[in-house]
Amino acid sequence: MPASRTAPAVAVPRVMGSAAGAFYLAGGTATLAVVLGSPFPDAGTRLQLGGLAVTALLAGVALVLRGHVLPRAAFHGVAGAGTALITLAVPKCPTIATALAISSVYLFVAVFVLFFCTWRQSVVHLVLLGCAGSWALCDRPGLTPGVAVSMGAVLTVISVVVGALVHRASSAELDSLTGLANRRGFDAALDGALAEAARTGTPLSAALLDVDHFKRVNDRAGHAAGDDLLRALAEECRAVLPPGAVLARYGGDEFAVLLPGLAGPAALGAVERVRTATSRADLSCGVAELFPGESGADLMRRADSALYTAKAAGRGQARLLDDASTLLARDLAEALADGDVRAWFQPIVDPARGEVVGVEALARWTHPVRGPVPPLEFVHAAESTGLVHELGPAVLADACRGALALRRAQGRELLLTVNVSGRELTCPVYPQRVLEVLADTGFPASSLVLEVTESVVDASSGAALAALRELRAHGIAVAIDDFGTGYSAFSRLDTLPADYLKLDSGFTADITTSPRRAGMLEALLSLSATLGLRVIAEGVETPEQARLLTELGCPLAQGWLFGRPVPPEELARRLGERAPQRTGAA
Repeated sequence: MPASRTAPAVAVPRVMGSAAGAFYLAGGTATLAVVLGSPFPDAGTRLQLGGLAVTALLAGVALVLRGHVLPRAAFHGVAGAGTALITLAVPKCPTIATALAISSVYLFVAVFVLFFCTWRQSVVHLVLLGCAGSWALCDRPGLTPGVAVSMGAVLTVISVVVGALVHRASSAELDSLTGLANRRGFDAALDGALAEAARTGTPLSAALLDVDHFKRVNDRAGHAAGDDLLRALAEECRAVLPPGAVLARYGGDEFAVLLPGLAGPAALGAVERVRTATSRADLSCGVAELFPGESGADLMRRADSALYTAKAAGRGQARLLDDASTLLARDLAEALADGDVRAWFQPIVDPARGEVVGVEALARWTHPVRGPVPPLEFVHAAESTGLVHELGPAVLADACRGALALRRAQGRELLLTVNVSGRELTCPVYPQRVLEVLADTGFPASSLVLEVTESVVDASSGAALAALRELRAHGIAVAIDDFGTGYSAFSRLDTLPADYLKLDSGFTADITTSPRRAGMLEALLSLSATLGLRVIAEGVETPEQARLLTELGCPLAQGWLFGRPVPPEELARRLGERAPQRTGAA
């Protein structure tokens, strides 16, 4: 949208109400000073002018206190009423000097409309101001036309210059391509909406809208076509959003929407109407409602998590975070701050010797009211709300400290494997976070293995692969977890950026009862050895499984046969109580 048709970014009811109230109070105070400090030819005129001053003061107080509830269009009436009050007051002034002083209050109206209206609307108001001022001063005896024209010119120049500066400054918060607010403008609007929601208790929701497969448009038709698409989508979205909503281009092909006064379900409905109204492209949308005590960053983080969920579910849909996950995540955030989320260890052994050669770290959390929370539940809550970016580093740091203590107690090196969420892996700073944890704890990179699933690598594409390559360049190993489920295929083994392969427990469970499964395992072990991959068989529960793994040459295994997940201190005590046993030969 051209700038001439766009109101400045500061034109929100809260700011407009405060500014209009301040101008009314200033004008009323100036008029009251004339009433109290100037001689009048008759008491009736003084009383009339005093009534106008009191009216302006009362209106100013009302606008300061309640102006935020007015729709933006109502402020045209506020400006017009201010013009009318000044026009009625000027002829009541007892002298030329006081009349000129009160007529200078027209400047307040001019500045107001130039601050908060489009240029076209401002011109209409300025023409009305000029006509009203000419009428108010035309019959003043002793006032020459030159004085009136000079004063009008000065006021006009001041108003126009102020307006130009305001529009120039406001353009810093506008996106030049679409005419929408940019990220800076959206953040400013979000700050105002947060303050308003805190003061009034009204609901507030936000949404992120991402254009599906936008890169294909740029690649196939060029960047000009991509720009045309973004402009068209901006117009379509703006046309169906409810009054008071703030639409912004948040960056690249992503839009953000602020929905004051709408709770989560209503906001989801509004965003769904936007999504279905777009004809040029499909949108994936994530919606979140503000919870008490949340910051703007928290709200947008949860909207981003909802957007991630919508994309993971197949794109072209809108998702709202469920309240249960959000509330659980708030308790989880407190637990992370207090250090109550711990890393427990499950042994990884050499099945031929029964010797513990490493541990897998598994997150565990005991809620103060609910008791132990299943990992799947709180990890899901962390992923759906974006808290996983705090959970992952916290668990990794606790695991590194525990593994170091265990290594010292055993007097030898031990491998440490830690699971990685897909949300973590696609974060641009994830490799840096891992390296910082290693530096802080002193755990060697060469003994750390990060576990990711094959599906995560596929879904995260380039971002995940780049992160894994960077981590491996620093000596950190990568394991493909849950191999043997879903669409796992031998042909993928030479392309996966991995050093270890973890066989899913469902695959391991049948190796002693299915000759074909045992044959597949033997072939997989041979192929993995050729490719330089070490295999870890998960879910080993019986001595027969351990014996077969030993016979087939499987280098590593874990499962309940060797030990369940326990706190590091307990595992250290158990390992100290017994010498390594030849479990595989039992």
